[in-house]
Amino acid sequence: MLEPSTPVQYVKGIGPRLAEVLAAKGLATVDDLLHYLPFRYEDRLNPRSVAELRAGEMATVIAEVRNSGLFRTRRMPIFQLTVGQGRSKLKCLWFNAAYLQDRFQPGQMLALYGKVEADRDGGLQIIQPQVEILGDINEEGGADEAEKKAAASLEIGRIVPIYESTGKLTPRWFRRIIRWTLENLGPDLPDPIPAAVRAHLSLASPREALWKVHWPDAGESFADLQSSRTAAHIRLIFDELFFIELGLELKRREQKAQTGIAFQLTDAVRAAIKKILPFHPTAAQKRVLKEIATDMQLPSPMRRLLQGDVGSGKTIVAFQAAIIAIENGYQVALMAPTEILAQQHYFSARQILERAGYRIVLLTGSLEAGRKRDVRRHIAQGNAQLVVGTHALIQDRVEFENLGLVVVDEQHRFGVLQRLKLMKKSDESAKTAEPDVLVMTATPIPRTLALTLYGDLDVSVLDELPPGRTPVVTRSVPDERAPEVWDFVRKQISAGHQAYVVYPLIEENPKTTEERELKAAQQMHRQLREKIFPNLHVGLLHGRLDADEKEHVMREFQQGKIEILVATTVIEVGVDVPNATIMVIEHADRFGLAQLHQLRGRIGRGAAKSYCVLMHGGKVSEEGERRLNAMVQSNDGFQIAELDLELRGPGEFFGTKQAGIPSFRVANIIRDRQLLEAAKREAAFVISGPNAEISNDEIDRALREMRARWALSYGLVEVG
Repeated sequence: MLEPSTPVQYVKGIGPRLAEVLAAKGLATVDDLLHYLPFRYEDRLNPRSVAELRAGEMATVIAEVRNSGLFRTRRMPIFQLTVGQGRSKLKCLWFNAAYLQDRFQPGQMLALYGKVEADRDGGLQIIQPQVEILGDINEEGGADEAEKKAAASLEIGRIVPIYESTGKLTPRWFRRIIRWTLENLGPDLPDPIPAAVRAHLSLASPREALWKVHWPDAGESFADLQSSRTAAHIRLIFDELFFIELGLELKRREQKAQTGIAFQLTDAVRAAIKKILPFHPTAAQKRVLKEIATDMQLPSPMRRLLQGDVGSGKTIVAFQAAIIAIENGYQVALMAPTEILAQQHYFSARQILERAGYRIVLLTGSLEAGRKRDVRRHIAQGNAQLVVGTHALIQDRVEFENLGLVVVDEQHRFGVLQRLKLMKKSDESAKTAEPDVLVMTATPIPRTLALTLYGDLDVSVLDELPPGRTPVVTRSVPDERAPEVWDFVRKQISAGHQAYVVYPLIEENPKTTEERELKAAQQMHRQLREKIFPNLHVGLLHGRLDADEKEHVMREFQQGKIEILVATTVIEVGVDVPNATIMVIEHADRFGLAQLHQLRGRIGRGAAKSYCVLMHGGKVSEEGERRLNAMVQSNDGFQIAELDLELRGPGEFFGTKQAGIPSFRVANIIRDRQLLEAAKREAAFVISGPNAEISNDEIDRALREMRARWALSYGLVEVG
């Protein structure tokens, strides 16, 4: 008998070689194999007679082979098979299928499934049908025996699961292997979900769910199957989401129970906060700062997510929180995912905080060895009050004297493990207390994704832009209208404003055909400076400039000395020039939605009306068209994020798959939002037990299962 933990190589028909193929697909155990669900189903119930067939329908037919043959065209060999029932005939065609020419013999009974089409002669045909040989009409039993085989078939006379192929492993191969696996699964299949939770949602048992998701009953709703809403699907989806949410709920409660730093919010601290403000804060900024300050005064560690659309003022709120920690005698670490963003935070911190007397240092991977040693020494001795850096901050050699607050910017580019590693830096200093953590993101995160990525964090949202901001007008235009676009840029400059021109590549050194089509920033900088805007000051900013060059270019642009800044996506976050009123994004259809929205957020920062022009080539993919249309129609970051999540799916929503985003086997957090909410609710119910509905034993069993899954499947930080 097989157990869920049995390696797949011991399943009959697999073995070591095919096990390697399956492992590349993430299918290592029997449990993995059984959670490899059909991506769709075909209704092959009730075989039709040939006489009943109509063009345009999907149909199952059981018929006798009349004749077959291979004929060759200039382009490819085509195999033709004619089957019949009495006088009725049906033609079947397979392209590039010389391998079929000796497979069928007159008199054989076949089960065929496919789309019926009209042929040139007025008859009917099926192109590339699914086919199964049921027997020979001349054999003992003849047609009756063939009918019996059809009834026992995994391919015909039932709702048939369709699996995604893997290499040479076809849907038919998966059907056979998964069926055998289910038939040989051991009888003991415990249910780790507490009985009360199962009752709340009327959940099927694990064994029933696995059988029926692969081999649905004949009466099952076909619409529910296709939308993954059968009782079997719901059980398996909920199962996966429940154990994610159970772990996050446990983490949240454990964090609340930890010893934190109860920061004092005195009149002197409030005065220090007011002193650094460069402008009057918005109501949203005041509300969010109050939420953060309230958390920081508690004796348990703060774990808070600060969400805010581009330009909403997250950085100044983070600096205010930093002052609370610094004024209480603690150090603050601000970690950014890229060197340029870390440098921009460093420059901003120096502008806003240094003049108030706070000591700020920068630690990134590109600093020379001697400078790094000096910075690390200042951090260890407590001389540095605010430490800005990249992942270099979490290296073992970096020690803080007294770390009180960790600010993580653009958290989605870090894994949860990296966030936790930085938090643990306090272990070398204030061993008795955990630092507070403020996670910031300018990428609006749909609630469903926030529940899985940040379920252990409280959420604050900056939902108000500073006064004087006007919505950016966005237009999508083809490349051939470039002269009009450059004329419009010229008018904006002559009105005293500045412009960005953004490109996806730095230099013309293409590695792929696609890259050859993209204009490089360096090449276009030359063309814009020499031919299109010869009388204007055109600057260039990209990620390969060293820190001093970047700072010089940015300062010149901020001071108005550079009128047009040609840039790559390094300006996506952090650059703040209120006088810039127009942005032209070339090859805009090649950028992700979130990235386009981030780029557009660099303009519209002053009182003047601003414009974003999305330039694109002649051929734009359907998905590219949807992205461009979304940008034209909306300035709402959350609305755009929802569409982006829908278009790309959760795995790629943040541009890269990394530790910290669970990779689901059966759940889809876009489709399964309601189940995710239910899972969160039920997880909180379980953790709050025991009570009249749930026993200690059931809670322990659920937590053991959760820990096993977090360790094996989700790649997330340990809990419990």
